Parts: sequence; structure tokens; C-alpha cells
Amino acid sequence: MRGDHAARRLALQQLPLPLPPPPLLLLLLLLSRAGALHPDELFPYGQSRGDQLLQEGDDESSAPVKLASPLRFYEAQFSYLYVGTNGIISTQDFPRETQYVDDDFPTDFPAIAPFLADIDTSQGRGQVLYLNGKVSGHLRVGHTPVHFTNVDLHAYIVGNDGRAYTAISHIPQPAAQALLPLTPIGGLFGWLFALQKPGWENGFSFTGATFTHEMEVTFYPGEERVRITQTAEGLDPENYLSIKTNIQGQVPYIPANFTVHVAPYKEIYHYSDSAVTSTSSRDYSLTLGTINQTRSYRVYQNITYEACRHSPRHPAVPTTQQLNVDWVFALYTDEERLLRFAVTNQVGPVEGDSDPIGVNPCYDGSHTCDMRAQCHPGAGVDYTCECASGYQGDGRGCVDVNECAAGSHRCGPNSVCINLLGSYRCECRSGYEFADDRHTCVAITPPPNPCEDGSHSCAPAGQARCIHHGGSTFSCACLPGYTGTGHQCADVDECSENRCHPSATCYNTPGSFSCQCHPGYRGDGFQCTPDPSSGLTPCEERQRQAQAQHAASPGSRPHVPQCDERGGFLPLQCHGSPGFCWCGDLQLHAVFCPWLTIKGFFVPICSEPTQRPRTVCERWRENLLEHYGGTPRDDQYVPQCDDLGHFIPLQCHGKSDFCWCVDKDGREVQGTRSQPGTTPACIPTVAPPTVRPVPRPDVTPPSVGTFLLYAQGQQIGHLPLNGTRLQKDMAKTLLSLHGSIVVGIDYDCRERMVYWTDVAGRTISRASLEPGAEPETIVNSGLISPEGLAIDHFRRTMYWTDSGLDKIERARLDGSERKALFHTDLVNPRAIAVDPIRGNLYWTDWNREAPKIETSSLEGENRRILVNKDIGLPNGLTFDPFSKLLCWADAGTKKLECTLPDGTGRRVIQNHLNYPFSIVSYADHFYHTDWRRDGVISVNRDSGQFTDEYLPEQRSHLYGITAVYPYCPTGK
Repeated sequence: MRGDHAARRLALQQLPLPLPPPPLLLLLLLLSRAGALHPDELFPYGQSRGDQLLQEGDDESSAPVKLASPLRFYEAQFSYLYVGTNGIISTQDFPRETQYVDDDFPTDFPAIAPFLADIDTSQGRGQVLYLNGKVSGHLRVGHTPVHFTNVDLHAYIVGNDGRAYTAISHIPQPAAQALLPLTPIGGLFGWLFALQKPGWENGFSFTGATFTHEMEVTFYPGEERVRITQTAEGLDPENYLSIKTNIQGQVPYIPANFTVHVAPYKEIYHYSDSAVTSTSSRDYSLTLGTINQTRSYRVYQNITYEACRHSPRHPAVPTTQQLNVDWVFALYTDEERLLRFAVTNQVGPVEGDSDPIGVNPCYDGSHTCDMRAQCHPGAGVDYTCECASGYQGDGRGCVDVNECAAGSHRCGPNSVCINLLGSYRCECRSGYEFADDRHTCVAITPPPNPCEDGSHSCAPAGQARCIHHGGSTFSCACLPGYTGTGHQCADVDECSENRCHPSATCYNTPGSFSCQCHPGYRGDGFQCTPDPSSGLTPCEERQRQAQAQHAASPGSRPHVPQCDERGGFLPLQCHGSPGFCWCGDLQLHAVFCPWLTIKGFFVPICSEPTQRPRTVCERWRENLLEHYGGTPRDDQYVPQCDDLGHFIPLQCHGKSDFCWCVDKDGREVQGTRSQPGTTPACIPTVAPPTVRPVPRPDVTPPSVGTFLLYAQGQQIGHLPLNGTRLQKDMAKTLLSLHGSIVVGIDYDCRERMVYWTDVAGRTISRASLEPGAEPETIVNSGLISPEGLAIDHFRRTMYWTDSGLDKIERARLDGSERKALFHTDLVNPRAIAVDPIRGNLYWTDWNREAPKIETSSLEGENRRILVNKDIGLPNGLTFDPFSKLLCWADAGTKKLECTLPDGTGRRVIQNHLNYPFSIVSYADHFYHTDWRRDGVISVNRDSGQFTDEYLPEQRSHLYGITAVYPYCPTGK
């Protein structure tokens, strides 16, 4: 590049726009694919046109060139420019350098227009060559496997002084850092195009553009071995040499931030007709601050090529030549992800010996040094051996030094020294971490905990709790019985949720509530049974119970039985008005009777009820009452019978606390007698636990076929389907879960298991649908208000929302491998649905300020908002695997809507819902639970019409709903 460079100033006059910043300039310098321009291709230039002729030399600059109009460059303005022979145009005079590219490029002076290696104005005296290629590798860095395929390699060579620059992009860490010592990767290009001393030839003069270069490198002291193959495939259409590089094996791990220095070296190459070989050893050092470690490797090289028979090698060239590498540079930058090598080379005779055959053993590998030692060449063929750092011996035999045992390590207090081959490692004890010197261990200062020091912004301790997430981050969650953001919490009126028994009165208190049975009933308020000592008849008891239910829920219209003057049921019973009447027996069971039409209404003609036969319980009760003289004492036992004359499962001695459970024949169930103050929870034929029993649910095996399961407070209901029609006459209770509030529910079709969330017990449980199966609690900690639940039967995982913690979590179906997927940007997460076939997760957040429906992958990746326009309270959500539609029921907008999984194709199915809570799809129908009707409503997906409804006999809010298939849907 020495010579006439005046064309650069003319080229600058053609630039109308500011040039790119320095990092892009560097990329252009190293990776440009533009060939050198011939002078005839430039704009007219020369001294005859007013151009200056610059002095030849390295990095010479012109006198200041005054501009007709000032140049704005970023935030500054300049009136003068300097043009340099190194191809740089700058706004200031730049220092003289002996290299065309500064080692610390970008330069420390402002560079505007680089033309380095892009324009050859030296009349052929500045030869520039380009190489392109791909690099692939399968490496083990220490014990970490790293793979990369076809990353880019670019190199260019300045032939007039034998400099070769190589850049390899996008090699993943830690491989890029570990490859820094392997300068032979770029050193090949230095040997190919080395500066030739008179009478000597570089590698390309022998090989041409087609050859194979094989290297085997062994590192010391760890003896890691790597094999590198570089194949030259000729010149491409742009006249660039094309190289493929493959790297296989193991290399030592080099920690981040360490710098690699390779000292200048010499290599002896042996030439034959179609092969070149070389064996040498090299030292390199790793430095970081005051740390300086010296290591070495031995490299065996074999270059094979096909000699051209039409151009025999000159007989005067010796068979042994020496390559002098005067400058070596290796660098990796994380920002640009570039691995760089730079070398300056010249080839000539073997120095210090008139006979080129005499080669020092350190160069040809014939020395007797230990594999863990370095060979230091002396005069002629003399040499000495020195054990590598971390080893001791005479150089011909080296053993590891145990720095930990010898006390020569630098590990400080509160650290542990671990010996390694040729080195050692310091590790801090628990509770300590390294200081900046990487040797001294200092105590880890725990970060401030806002939840402990009181600097949090949560509501008072009696209303909310502070959850620490590490550092200064925290979140707030309202305690059970309160609702809100956690920063502000308001009392929940549990009495409005009908949590007490219909025969009980609810009393709301801050953060809680209590239930008390009505007069004439006994129990804890959640379960109330008629008190036998009240003297009320069955009709009067049921009449009082219905009246209490209506008082607690004015909107409800329970049937109030009509009783005669003796307290028995009247034969004719009516529900509110004529037209809803029937005949009943003594137990209020409907019986067949004739009908009359009165003013357009059908009215049954009821005769006096017939007496059914008395049961064992009733006969025993009458006998004992007769024995006691009609009025038993408070401590005397009288059997308690239900309306049908069956034994009530709980039996007690009069009004005392001495109670026990009985089977259907009235026989005592062993182990159920209670202590004073404790009432056993009895289930027919089943003995409860002896210590504060939790009642086992009553499991009724479902029928074969498709059916719906719905959550109704303390029970899970079973509603069969006939096609898509509700078989209301076959509905029944599947599970009775006393003391629970079941909200979310889903079904595992592979193992026939039903799963549910319980906001009262703060648990997630499951039960098999096989006869006699016991419920199992699988998550019983870290929950506040678990609501929505979804099962992935493919991956055997479950997902749930927690509106108390504002969190979405995932776990295996047995509760293991629990993981929080999301705990930010959530306010009131409720419904959740899974598409196991396509691996998508969907959930709703009925945040009244910003309601939304979101989606992500099942791993919690690619989270995004799917719907946040025109929605209010998206309570229910379902994904139909057959139609591939995502649908939701909105209690705010009163709409049932659907969309495709990507949020497109949104349409309204029904826009007159009441107050939907949960929804599920099956075939061409939707089924949702409704809090206004307290039932299950069916809607046709195609027409949007309401087709049916089921109102359970026990009226209370219904929560989650799911469909159970006799097979697992594929959704294909």
C-alpha cells in the first residue's frame, strides 16, 4: 500500500453522507468481500488535476486540507481533514504507526473514511489477498461439550510484508475463549503467504489453491488433544481462496476475561514432492491482573497437495526452510462475537547452521523432554528441559506439585484449596464469595429484606403478608378473608358466598366469618342436622329449613312443605302457585294420582297418604321411647332416624357429647367413639380417623360415556350427557368434600383421575374414578387462593392460577418438580387452559382496571397478550381440541366469544349470558356454570342458542366445570 495515495482525497469529495461508526468500519476492514480496484476504475485523479502526492512510508499523513464547507461529524464540526497513506481520512493528524491496523482497533483518533486494502494505487507493489471459508467443530472445553456448524471465516493478507489477519465469527462460548492459543488456525495463512527471503519460497508457491492441512495439537500439562483439518478448495468466482476448517477434540478451559499472549516463534518445515511436515512446541501465557500462568502445547502439522507436473519446483529451493513468526496476536470480543488472529511471517533458511538439515530437537520434536516440560533450544542442537509451571523435576521427568499440601497456594482465609494437575483452585466456604483478587474470600452481605425491616408498602399485617423475592424486591398478598392488590386489602363478605349450611346463620367478621345453626338444629354451622330433642316433626323441620334458606337468600325460591295440624305432610303440595303441585306420601315423595283442570291449570286429586311399613330404626326408636316412658333423660340413647326411616350415620347419647358412627343397619363402627368436645364426622360403613377426623369423600363410580363434572362448594357433581343433551335425571354427587370450597376442576383422561383446587384448604387434590378410590392431596403448601386448573395429559403436568399470590405455576401430576412460570404483571388470574397438542398455555386475568387473556408456551416462554379489548370479567376459558378454538365466558360483557389460538378470527357466540363462572366445550356445544341460575347452562356453538339447563336440587354457587371423555382427545 506504499505509493501514490492521492486518489483518496478525491474519493472523499464524492461522499455526500456521514460514514458509519468505528465498530462497523472494523467489520468492513476485516470482512469486506470487495476486490481491490484498478486505478483505471477510479475518478480522474493526479497532480495535473490539483491532487497532492503523498510521501511514501507507513502511516504518513498529508498537510491539512481545508474544506470549502465545514464538515459536521456527529456532534462536532470540522474545517480541515488529513489524508493518510494507510487508507484513513481523519479530522486530526494521527500518529505514525508501524502497522496498518492498530492492535487496539478502533483507533484512538477519529477515523472517517477507511480504504485500507480496498484501492491499490501502488502500481502492483501492495499485493492484497483474500480468503473466505466456513468453520465447524465438536469440542469439549474442559468437561463442557460445544458444537458449532459453518460459522464464517474471513482472512486477508498484505503480501508485501507477510501479514495475515483472520476473523472467525459466532463461535459459542466457552469454545471461542479456549481457542485463543490455537494461533496455527490463522498461522496457516501466514505460512502460505509469508514474506519470502531471496531464494526461498512460501507455502502457496508449493501448494497452490488446493491442499489439505492437518494438525494435531497436544496441550500441557492436561494432555488435552485436538485435531484440526483445513481443506483448500480452490478459488471462488471472485478469485478468493476458499477454506473449510473442522475442529475436533478437547481443549483446556480458559476463564473469561483472561488475556492470551503467544510469544514470537520459529518453525522448521520439511518439504517433499507432495507433502510438507512440521513439529514444534509453543509457550503461551494467561494473564489477568497480577495472575500470570504459562502453559504450552505441541503441534504436529502435515500439509498434502498435488504437485503440478507442468511446473516443477525450482531445484535450488532447499527441502528444509524456517518460518519466522515475528508478531502474534489473538483476541476475542463478546460484543462482536469475533475471534481474531494476526501474524507477521517471513520464510528463509534455518538460522545458525549452514547445513539446513541440522535442526534443533526442540523444533523437530526429537528432544527427550517430559510431556509436561518445555524444550528450550540452545546453540546448534543443544537444548534444555524445564518442567511446566505446577510441575517439578529435571525436565525429563516431571511430577505434579501439590500446592495445597505444600502451602504454596494463594487461597486466603475462609477458602478451600483444591489441587489440580499442574495447578490448583480456590473455592470459598459457604456464606463467602471471592473478592476482586479471586483469592481472598469475604463474607456475603445479605441484601436488605423489606419484609423484615418494614420498608415494604403492603397493607397492615392483619390484612396482608409481604413476600420477599430476593434483593430489594417483594410482593404483597392479601390474607385469606381479604381481597385486593396486597398494598390495599378489603374484607371479603363470606356470607354473600353462601358458605354456611342453609339451616344456619352467617356472621361476617374482618378477615373471617362464622356459622351458627338455627334453633332446632345442631352442628358446626357448615353442617346442621335436626335436633331430635326439638320435638319437631319431619315436615316442620323441613319447613323451618326451607324458610331459613329463603331468609338467607331472598332471591331463592325453595319449596316450603305444607304441614297439617299434627305436623305431617299435607297430601297436596304446591310450589308457589297452582300449576306446580303434586301428590305426596308421608315422606313427601311424589306419587301417581288423577288430575283436574281448574282455570287452565292441572291440579292433582290427592287421597289420604298411605302408611309405609316402619323401618328397623323407627321400630327400635318407638320401643325405647315406650321403655323410657315417652320422655327419655338427656343421657339416655334414642336412635336417630332420617325421613326414610334409615339410621342417621351419627348417633349420640341424648344431648351429651358421647357420639359414634353406625352403619346402615345401626351397628356401631369400631373406633369412632368420640371424646367430649369432639364430634366424629361419619360416613356410612366407613370409620373415620381417630384424631380430629377429616371426612373421606363419598365416591360414587361414574357411568361409562361422556359426562360433565362440576364443582359446587363442598362437593363435585356428575352430570351425564346423551350426545350433547343433559341427562338431568341421572345427575348425582360424585365426591362429598366437607369443609372444602372446590373451585378449579379438570380431568386426566389417561389415568381416569379428577383433579381439583380447594381455596378453603389451600390445596390441590386428586381422586381416581375407580370404585373405592381415596382422594389424595398432592400440593399442600405455598398456596393462598388456587383457582383455575388445567391438565396436560400428554406431558403429565398440571398448571394452576393463584389469585392470592398473583402467580401461575406448573408441576408434575404428582405435585413434584413444581415451578412458578409467571409472578409479575398479574392481578386476578383465574381461568387457565392448555393445548397439549401444540404446546400452548392460555389464562385469563380479570383485573378490573385492565382485563386480559394471555398465552405462552408450556415452558413459560414467548408470553404475550392475546385479547385485551372489549372484555370485562373473563371468568371462564376453554380450548376446544377439535375446532381448535379458544373460547371464553365474560361475566362483565355477558358474552361468550371465540378466537383462533393466535388471536385472530374473533367472533361472538352468545351475548346474553347471566353471570358465567367456568366453561367447557364438547362436540358442538358449550357448557358453563352460572351464578345467577346456580346451574349448568348449555349453548349451541353454531347457532348461539341456549339449549338446556340443569339446576341441582341443592341450590348454591357452581364453580369449575370440565368434560370427561371415554377416551383421550387427539385434536388432530
